[in-house]
Amino acid sequence: MKSILRIKSHLKTRLKELKQEKEKGRKIIGYTPGGYFPEELALAAGAVPVCMIRGGDHSAVDASVTYIDRWLDTFYRAQIGYGTSNEDPYYNIIDILFIPVTDNNNRALSDVLSYHTGIEIFNFGIPHTKNESAHEFYLHGIKRVKRKIEEFTGVEITKNHLNDAIHLCNKERELLKKISLIRKSHPSPISSKDFVMINHASMIIDKNDLVKNLELLVDELQNKEIEDKKQPRILLTGSTLALGDHKILSLIGESGGEVVFEEFAEGIKPYLFKVKTNGDQMEALSEAYFIDRIVPAWFRPGSERLDHLIQLAKDFSVKGVIWYQLLYREAYKIESYYFPEILKKEVGIPMLTLESDYDPSETGQMRTRIETYIDSIGR
Repeated sequence: MKSILRIKSHLKTRLKELKQEKEKGRKIIGYTPGGYFPEELALAAGAVPVCMIRGGDHSAVDASVTYIDRWLDTFYRAQIGYGTSNEDPYYNIIDILFIPVTDNNNRALSDVLSYHTGIEIFNFGIPHTKNESAHEFYLHGIKRVKRKIEEFTGVEITKNHLNDAIHLCNKERELLKKISLIRKSHPSPISSKDFVMINHASMIIDKNDLVKNLELLVDELQNKEIEDKKQPRILLTGSTLALGDHKILSLIGESGGEVVFEEFAEGIKPYLFKVKTNGDQMEALSEAYFIDRIVPAWFRPGSERLDHLIQLAKDFSVKGVIWYQLLYREAYKIESYYFPEILKKEVGIPMLTLESDYDPSETGQMRTRIETYIDSIGR
């Protein structure tokens, strides 16, 4: 499909574009994944938001041991490896890094980079419950983010500019959601690899260009003729699905499975809800980014996310759930022990739990377990 090829090409040339934008005087604003940094604020200030979403590289994980112990989530150990290397092109090009502090993993990233590199870090805290005081705390946090971006760029974030940015990001969300819902059809007209790729692209490449290609992609998918290979439909969920962490998707596809939905706290942008365009803009951003979105596993109570997974399994007619967690992300590991029983009771399907440290030596055992699982649910 032309749209997919264009987006892939844009990802490959993005670093060159970022260098050109930086030479023109635009600020490159980095942020860590998780869906709590409002990109609209950076866009409204004329800056370029870039998510630090790369992963899957075990050498970066190994490099982190100089700075932190190994009892840290794999993805954030990789970020420490990238950020302290002085060789990573994305960490080298950003002017500032915003870190929504959700747990000890990204707090450790903040501490290590602050001490061992010259990267300017701005932290803001993320509460773990959805109530009025927590909402006020998050709203206060993104107001601090807004002031910092204005101070850092020297540009006032006006209502008109913020309104334009909200409309642009809402259009992106709308198209991602439309493409996602198309995947309810049997079979899905777009592969999981391609859908994950465009989601990652939405956190890195130019949004105006992406929106044009997503509009084209919707048309292409609606007119695409595909052969139904009767593959077992899979819901893939977990903590983080990074750009470059292709192993899990490749193994599922090679084993005869078809992933039709991906639910991840980090690596898949929350796209099911839009930012309201009436009323106070900062309130609207806080509602969309904190209240409306589905919570990650470290929130309490965790029932909202688990109920969401149950509903997704029903809506997308899946035959199984694969739970892909990274090593030492405790909140997900805890849920992985008791969710299979809930899933079996509510939907009548089994779950496979896999854990990764981005280590190539995992591949053989992971392949065997996935092949056995898909064979069992495909009978």
